[in-house]
Amino acid sequence: MTEAFQGWPRGAFDVLLRLEGEPSVEVRRGCRREREELVRRPMVGLLNAVADADSAYEDFAVWGYGEVLLQAWQRQTAIVRVARNVEFGVRFDLDGLEVGLAWWYAPSVQIERYRAAVADDGSGDRLVTVLARLERDGFGISGERLKRPLRGYPVDHPRAELLRHKSVIASRGLGCGEWIHTAEAADRVLEAFGQLRPLARWLVRNVALEPA
Repeated sequence: MTEAFQGWPRGAFDVLLRLEGEPSVEVRRGCRREREELVRRPMVGLLNAVADADSAYEDFAVWGYGEVLLQAWQRQTAIVRVARNVEFGVRFDLDGLEVGLAWWYAPSVQIERYRAAVADDGSGDRLVTVLARLERDGFGISGERLKRPLRGYPVDHPRAELLRHKSVIASRGLGCGEWIHTAEAADRVLEAFGQLRPLARWLVRNVALEPA
């Protein structure tokens, strides 16, 4: 790992604790500089370390203090772009680190490609295998789904539940041990990204890439 990243300082959690709940505007303004130094900059360092280890993760973005709504000051998020609407994600908050992969906010053409790939016995069975392995590794599988069975496909289709998805998200909390204050945090993110790569490849190949 690059020497630039040495984990999150212990003071990062003190800053997030001060921002917990519904902090006033004055509190948020007062924490802004410390949060940038102790919370956001280590995330930038982590993503740089991950990109140094594998160039596949070079296209990343680390959200700033005011770029995301929904009480973003209580958590620090970052993404690594894989393809259109497919991205790895990392989140740091009081619970520690969480890592995931998401295909979401997809246009209708991608959703149609996804359904066709799920319905196909070859690519569909491959996706089932990939997701089952992720679940065994402790990842939760979620995503936006239709409330009713998808029209045009048999109700008893063997992958009927997957056909209802309009997005697919796999995520797992990595926890908050002493390692989070060290460069080992980047190693753990890299390991989790490696576990997620088969799903990323499936989504890129079957959903995100434009057909030739």
